[in-house]
Amino acid sequence: MLQILLQIPPIFKEIPYSTLFIFALAALVSLLTTLVNRRFTDPEKSKSWRKEIGDWNKELRAAQRSKDKKTVDKLMKKQQYTMQLQSKMMWQSMKVSLLFLVPLFLMWQILGGFYTYVDPVTQQVAPMPLAYFPGLGPNLPLPLFNYSLIWWYLLCSLLFGTALQHAFGLIEVSE
Repeated sequence: MLQILLQIPPIFKEIPYSTLFIFALAALVSLLTTLVNRRFTDPEKSKSWRKEIGDWNKELRAAQRSKDKKTVDKLMKKQQYTMQLQSKMMWQSMKVSLLFLVPLFLMWQILGGFYTYVDPVTQQVAPMPLAYFPGLGPNLPLPLFNYSLIWWYLLCSLLFGTALQHAFGLIEVSE
């Protein structure tokens, strides 16, 4: 892993290059996952399953609100089928996740090691800032992850992932 770290140019440790590097990396990973997702899933089938499940849920809620026991009983007979559709949909999305799990884990190990330094005061390994968040600075004051690599990658990944999934027709804007 050290050899991989040595191949990343040191300029990518400095802001704004680190910010742009993670931005581009998130775009590339999102594009790859979207392309693989498009290849291994059937968007039309997923769309019809989502519609069918949504219609069933809507009918069930309406019947429960109106206290129509007969309709509720009728719809509950379809519950097993609806749950099977939901599990099929989950498997569709899990296929791509499982495929990218190990490579993403390795990428995070490499990036986590690359974006650290030894603090001269405490002599402890500390995360490097790589992006400035407007009004907050390089680290977000959040209890779980006070590490800009995680938050910056997450924000970029969500942006590109959502945009690319819409562009490739994997998800639609619901009305």
